[in-house]
Amino acid sequence: MTTESAPIPLAAQATAVRGTASVHPPRDGGGTGELPRAARDRARWVAPAGLAAVDGAAVGTAAVLVAPASVPWPVAVALSQVAAQVLLHAVRRLYRGGLSPSVSAELPALLGAALVQWCVTGQVLAACAHGWVFGWTELLCAVGTQVLLASCGRAAVYRARRRSAARSPRSALVIGDGPVAERVTAVLQERVEYGLRPVGRVGGGTAPGDGERGPEPSEGAPLPVLTTGQDVGRAVIQNSVRHAVFTAAPESVPDGAALFELFVRHGCRVWLVTDRSGPAPATPQARDHVWGFAAAPLHDPPHHPVAYRAKRAMDAVLAAVALVAAAPLMAACALAVRVCDGPGVLFRQERVGRHGQPFVLLKFRTLRPSDAHEAATRWNVASDRRMSRAGRFLRQTSLDELPQLWNVLRGDMSLVGPRPERPYFVQQFSRIHPGYRARHRMPVGITGLAQVHGLRGDTSIEDRVRFDNRYIETWSLWQDVCVLARTAGSVFRLGGS
Repeated sequence: MTTESAPIPLAAQATAVRGTASVHPPRDGGGTGELPRAARDRARWVAPAGLAAVDGAAVGTAAVLVAPASVPWPVAVALSQVAAQVLLHAVRRLYRGGLSPSVSAELPALLGAALVQWCVTGQVLAACAHGWVFGWTELLCAVGTQVLLASCGRAAVYRARRRSAARSPRSALVIGDGPVAERVTAVLQERVEYGLRPVGRVGGGTAPGDGERGPEPSEGAPLPVLTTGQDVGRAVIQNSVRHAVFTAAPESVPDGAALFELFVRHGCRVWLVTDRSGPAPATPQARDHVWGFAAAPLHDPPHHPVAYRAKRAMDAVLAAVALVAAAPLMAACALAVRVCDGPGVLFRQERVGRHGQPFVLLKFRTLRPSDAHEAATRWNVASDRRMSRAGRFLRQTSLDELPQLWNVLRGDMSLVGPRPERPYFVQQFSRIHPGYRARHRMPVGITGLAQVHGLRGDTSIEDRVRFDNRYIETWSLWQDVCVLARTAGSVFRLGGS
């Protein structure tokens, strides 16, 4: 059976990403003014902590101006106000700084959060302080004070952040060829306020006379051009690269999905910075820009430690509960398989999981393949004549997937995510469909966005890839809940898996 243990083939095989340009080893980052790694890690939390402090001070000041003197437990009320405001802003992603954060762009969200909070808080205070009325005057005073102070404080934080970024820029790699990549590189070199210092280009580059040329880099000396995965990995380590800037969608870049995974594994933040006349993702961060170029983060949310732990915790709890609740049903399924198909109730098969790591997937056996090679390389469909009536029923109702709850509990899989496939088909589909390998950024799942849209069994792989990558780009715990709810509503519809 074929095993795919290296999720980044271009790094292992040292195949060229594009072009034949010579590779010059990146220079070490020493003496460039870049912060040490520990200092950079601390710096990542400075701006969010400063914004949270500003929000807390703003809501505290508004509470002092508006809250009645007779309210009981004033300290507890003030602290609960601050906590609620910080939580609201975190939910609205107001602590996620982009490349060019703007108070004016955040103002509608700040105003909406303040209105919601004070409409609720006003009623609570009115109930606690007898004889005090929370009217329009108090509401406008509280909301106006809070939004004004929060806006001024955030503007000061962003100004300090831009100055700090200009003094200590972070190393970045620019991925792409052509005039757009050249212009983006030149802008990042010239506009130090964005805090990104290009240390290399990934790609073959545009030779003189091969098309439109962008402006020359401001530093005069050309950047090293990296043409193999090994060079990219070496540059990331030697230069402590923390940002990767794609100038075209990774799906349209040769080996783009593998490069994306490489950057994520090294802890880099990945951006798509492109000309507005070209394709750009429709994300809430689409307002961000780099000197007029549309900029958006290419999220890999489950790789964020907090988000991944939350998803993993939900998976473990729900899988444990489901295993206990479904134990009688699973026993009945096992008995049916044993009676109809003989020994060997469980079917074990190697599948490819997150980051291309193989694992053993469990299912109830619905048919018995001729040999191991057929099991690894044959595309089975629900109409296979070798299925018994019990096997066909289990396949049509998806009950054959119930043992995968154990895979979820073990951490091999998630409840929701792209469906795992056999190594043989992963290799085949990765060659045919450019975005297929990018599916492995996410833990694989029992069900997914593609499945709830009817893409199960013998359906379009291209459509599945599109839905799987969309799920990853827009991931949230709430989306997982919605997918699980839709799956529960359709699990007993006879539709082949």
